Amino acid sequence: MKFAKFFILLCCLSACTGYVSPDHATWDYYLNGASFMDMTETSKIAKRPVYLGSGGKTLTSDNKKMEYGDKAENDNMVGVRYMSELEYELYDSLRTAGVSVERAGTDVVVILVRDAIIQRDAGDISKNGTGILNTVARILRKYNATYLEIAGYTDAMRDADAARRMSLDMAERVGVFLSRHEIKPARMFIVGRGSARPIAAQDSIGRLTNRRIEIRIAPAR
Repeated sequence: MKFAKFFILLCCLSACTGYVSPDHATWDYYLNGASFMDMTETSKIAKRPVYLGSGGKTLTSDNKKMEYGDKAENDNMVGVRYMSELEYELYDSLRTAGVSVERAGTDVVVILVRDAIIQRDAGDISKNGTGILNTVARILRKYNATYLEIAGYTDAMRDADAARRMSLDMAERVGVFLSRHEIKPARMFIVGRGSARPIAAQDSIGRLTNRRIEIRIAPAR
């Protein structure tokens, strides 16, 4: 009885305090297996042994042999259907301000405006961001035959190195969160792109939009 009360109290305290990122010195542990480079076709091929070695799945690994049609066409159909279902589930589950879900060819991109998931002053994941990233992690656990590119961006800054460091910190912070919520780091590509690739004007409103994290999700074949 006393243990049950203690457990309930502990849960209540956790809910109140919310998520706190671990010490930065431990991030290498949580991101062990992640690649710190752009996710390209070449880098995905290079990463495949590490990904499979960690228990990663591919779209065709559980696909039963079809008795008709071309194998490449069948595999492509499986991929299109899989990514479409992933896109719809993300879209339906992430209808909140500062978050959008887009299609980019075969890939699906989740755009998270910084202020939607990270505290403005403290720089850590916010309470609202914890809820959003928990939803993302839950869906990524379900659709686990995928690679992830987690890219951080800032608005225009005079110091390009500072912008890159800040954007990388955002991307790594999200990567650590996902790792702690059962997303294998071997699926991840993590990059900080600084002020590159703005998606809005560099005015007072546009700057808030350009400060963002993009999670690009690609099928693992």
